[in-house]
Amino acid sequence: MALKQHLDDKVRFDQQVDNSLSYVLPFIEKTKPIVPGTSIFEVGTAEGGVLLPFINRGCSCVGVDLAPERIELAKGFLSKELAAGKVQLLCQNIYDADFLARFRGQFDVIILKDVIEHVPDQEQFVPYLKNFLKPGGQIFFGFPPWYMPFGGHQQVCRKKWASVLPYYHILPRPLYKAILNLAGEHEVVIKELMEIKDTQITIERFERIVSASGLKVLYKEHYLINPIYKYKFGLQPRRQTPLLSWIPFFRNFVTTCVYYTVG
Repeated sequence: MALKQHLDDKVRFDQQVDNSLSYVLPFIEKTKPIVPGTSIFEVGTAEGGVLLPFINRGCSCVGVDLAPERIELAKGFLSKELAAGKVQLLCQNIYDADFLARFRGQFDVIILKDVIEHVPDQEQFVPYLKNFLKPGGQIFFGFPPWYMPFGGHQQVCRKKWASVLPYYHILPRPLYKAILNLAGEHEVVIKELMEIKDTQITIERFERIVSASGLKVLYKEHYLINPIYKYKFGLQPRRQTPLLSWIPFFRNFVTTCVYYTVG
């Protein structure tokens, strides 16, 4: 059974705002001061909730998303900020030549919150993001490692047993799809989940991509309990133990979320 935030846009927006204010913004500030005039670019902005705490700090914000319906929601939720010129919300592909020409070298911070695991060709995508950074700029990534219990995002399933069953997303592709069909999931949901399986990203692969892109990890935190689970399941966020956080491969199975700033 899908969680309420998957069905209620306002609930999802409010959770984005609180998570950003309580966890994302403080994490970024460990390596980059967020002050009035700081330029922020969020890729995959969805309903725009992550940006609101940065807007309230006096930052200049741009949010982009490929889904027009989600940009329209963001424009509704951030209508006052939009009218005041505090934020731009765009439905556009950042690979478009005119987008790159407009925003090249414009941002102090780029934010990708629960986005990179959806992006194909990550080896091309991550270094491309550098085009939008000012000198000394940084990129924030927050994502669930692929092998964690719900790394396939199967929690979006409508059938309760399919949404709470852990780890089955790591089964071979045909078997995983067969289970989703057995659960009676809508073809749109199945398509989304299969795309995530195709773009799966682990901690190790992410760090290799960062290194190959000429970027360095500036700060990172691994979570045993994802901060967003406070809203989803009523669980208090908990950082992963340092020992488990440093065990390659195995850590992916027991770490529900990772935060990184790179630059």
